[in-house]
Amino acid sequence: LSILLSLLVPAHTSRSPDCGGILTPSGLRYLAEVSKPHAESVLRRDLMAPPAPAPSPASPSSRNQIISVKVDKFSLTLVPDTGMRLSIEVDLGVTSAPSATREMRLSILADLHVDMNPEGNLELVTSDCKPTLEEVQSTEETDRSAPHKSSGSDVDKQINVEKICLEVSKLLLFPNERLMSLAAPFPITPNCQVQYLPLAAPMYSEQGIIISLQTTFQVAGTAIPLPVSPVPFSMPEPASSSPSHLILAFSEHFYTSLFSALEESGALNVSLLSSLTTATLAERITQMGSLFQEDLPVVLQAVTRSSPHVVLEEDKATVQLFLTAQIGAGSSLFQSFLSVNVDVTARLHLSVADTRMIISVAAVEDIELSLATSDVGPILAALLEELFLPTIREEVPAQINKVLRQGVFLPHIASFTYTDVNITIHKDYVLIPCNLQLEARAG
Repeated sequence: LSILLSLLVPAHTSRSPDCGGILTPSGLRYLAEVSKPHAESVLRRDLMAPPAPAPSPASPSSRNQIISVKVDKFSLTLVPDTGMRLSIEVDLGVTSAPSATREMRLSILADLHVDMNPEGNLELVTSDCKPTLEEVQSTEETDRSAPHKSSGSDVDKQINVEKICLEVSKLLLFPNERLMSLAAPFPITPNCQVQYLPLAAPMYSEQGIIISLQTTFQVAGTAIPLPVSPVPFSMPEPASSSPSHLILAFSEHFYTSLFSALEESGALNVSLLSSLTTATLAERITQMGSLFQEDLPVVLQAVTRSSPHVVLEEDKATVQLFLTAQIGAGSSLFQSFLSVNVDVTARLHLSVADTRMIISVAAVEDIELSLATSDVGPILAALLEELFLPTIREEVPAQINKVLRQGVFLPHIASFTYTDVNITIHKDYVLIPCNLQLEARAG
């Protein structure tokens, strides 16, 4: 048993969430609101029969035909610990002859939940569905809103209520094709991608539908190993109901993993052209004159020497980069004459545009230079700091911002974008409450 447990523990730690989201009751109401016209369109297509051919004396037509479909009510509510309840009321206009029109009401009550299929994708499942069809009395003396049960009419046969229940999830705007898009790989740089994988079926609480996700990164199409999270991450639930449609949360480990993936892809390696040349450097360091006979530009080529680290505190996010810079001369034929370790601590600024998180270096807070070799005296070390710190302070943030300028895609489903975003940085995690907005082109 102990051997079995020792095998299970690594598997468990490798499948721990590092981000997630809560779809709130407000978010469900918005999804119902934007799904209502879509549902009406689908029901029209399914329920309205094509125009009947002109009746001939030999074969008179007395077939019922649905001539109008209007969704009067469409709601989606949360059922804690269980799932969602979909309630639809549809007004139908039914004719059996040119002069006779009846009004019917189709009511659908369905229980839905999101499950995880064997392929690891989330899918919307109908667990229970109860359709009823009633006739609305149409005489002026009768209250139009008082329905009564239709007794086995031909309309019941024409409206295949069982078929409607089988496909009731298609009345919503997030069918399974869109849910699968949640786990699609998204590009960060040309050779680096991010993917958000659901770890289990969502949980349902009074605050909303909670989805836990694990991030994986691919470099040149291959998933890369990431630092192990020191602390398991769980979605922080809001203390009270949130007016936002969705609350996204990202752990400190997520951001460290992101920068580690960028390091692995080589995106954080920088080549910095300083304002110095070998001639101007020789004025301060006499040995340079004997090393280079012609005046050449001085270049810093910096590569990461260990994984970056992101630290989240209240209202503050910083990244620590650990670089080794080769200082040398010449742009085409680089000749290194000194190796310097550069440790940079930079403040991060976070914002959201559409469905992307824009991460940028707002300011460098601290830089430490230390010589990688000990055969240079302290005077030269101080001189190097004076000469190269300004270049590093300006160029390292500029290079990182250039890498990240396209942003990092957030977990999202196709056709929806994020608005009214409010980012708050807490110790160990970032919270992003936002509203959903259906993109106009999807309509």
